[in-house]
Amino acid sequence: MKPAVPHLCAVALDKAYRKGQLRIPVLRGVDISAQEGEFISIVGQSGSGKSTLLHLMGLLDGPDVGEVRLKGDRIDNLPSGGRDRIRNQVFGFVFQSYHLLPELSLVENVLTPLLIRHSMFSYWKHRAEFREQATEIIERVGLAHRLRHRPSELSGGELQRAAIARALVADPEVLLADEPTGNLDAHTGSEIMDLLCSLNEDEGLTIIMVTHDEKIANLSQRIVRLTEGRIQELEEAA
Repeated sequence: MKPAVPHLCAVALDKAYRKGQLRIPVLRGVDISAQEGEFISIVGQSGSGKSTLLHLMGLLDGPDVGEVRLKGDRIDNLPSGGRDRIRNQVFGFVFQSYHLLPELSLVENVLTPLLIRHSMFSYWKHRAEFREQATEIIERVGLAHRLRHRPSELSGGELQRAAIARALVADPEVLLADEPTGNLDAHTGSEIMDLLCSLNEDEGLTIIMVTHDEKIANLSQRIVRLTEGRIQELEEAA
């Protein structure tokens, strides 16, 4: 029986950045794969390349060498329009910095991926449907009472929940989370992880998460350790 084709995988990724004449290697031949419905944590010290790896897998940057594959098909070499479509329709992104637009309300921020996906005519034609969709997601993350609030009126935990709602509104196949609890206290961080685990367990959402926190990593199904741009080891979470 053939092994299942990974939902998302990186093959022999190399990435370096330049600072003047200096070339700084970040990733060195990294291989990683996630099966559909899997929850993986990427763990490593600051500078190990874990965020760079996540950005490459999410097509936010391109590798110097290697490939990124979605369900067996290479995607990192697609034309820019194809990469844009995958970022909008396949991936959901959650970052340590929330990247919410300060002039928009919570529900308007959550709606932005749908506004980007559709033409202006199509968006306005279906705006009531989209708003209902966004409201349901906001309720799912426990922010129904904050629909009209702006980011400046939300706590850190509420801002992260809002960012998760925005990532989910477009119904992504894969959630890519970069230090989603990094700016939060332990209690609020635990609540965010409960939410992510629920999305994975109840809805089968594939999640790849970067974290430096061992306790947080152990809430996932599998841990990938990066050291100086190389995979050190893969292990089942405790």
